[in-house]
Amino acid sequence: MYGPHQTETEGAAMAVAVLTVDQRGSRTSDDRIPATLAALADAALLRPFERTAGDEFQGVLADPAGLAPIVEALLREDAWNVGIGVGAVEEPLPPHANAGRGAAYLHARDAVTSAKNSPWHLRVAGDATPAVRALETTLWLWAAVLARRTARGWQVADLVDEGLSYDEAGQRIGISQSAVSQRAQAAGIVEGRRARELVTHLASALITPADGGTA
Repeated sequence: MYGPHQTETEGAAMAVAVLTVDQRGSRTSDDRIPATLAALADAALLRPFERTAGDEFQGVLADPAGLAPIVEALLREDAWNVGIGVGAVEEPLPPHANAGRGAAYLHARDAVTSAKNSPWHLRVAGDATPAVRALETTLWLWAAVLARRTARGWQVADLVDEGLSYDEAGQRIGISQSAVSQRAQAAGIVEGRRARELVTHLASALITPADGGTA
């Protein structure tokens, strides 16, 4: 399965991001993986998310623009240890994410293990240390913005993401444009948008599909 406009190329090396995601507190809470996999079913992935074992799932990403939406969805649930490993994978890549091999997989394993005791339960690992650190730092700062959003803040953020103006969002919710603006400011919507852009920019330096296109 590929994301929109994606095709697979073989033979040329490419750098991808492998996301290994582990449910926190799974022994004392319900299994959240089926619902989360359903919510992420349309994510632009080279290999879609699938359960690996127990309380963990994994997917392969080759489109830098796809990273921010996935991470935002996982941070919003506040239930996961998220490991992002960037690097090469052995090709041809198997049909299933959990059957792949290569540096990106090893980095993802290290990342998800260290995420359990890291800020916002998220780590990025890879060989390109400065670029990896920059991406990880940006994700942590973005996570701090998202963590302060209330349900009302997310309501406005979701409507704005649909393309509604503050005035249109207010009409949908039944509050004034001024009240929407106040909620947006408290929710850090502007800062969140800039963070998404920066995450995509930084990911582009690490995720490099073969032949300069999408893999």
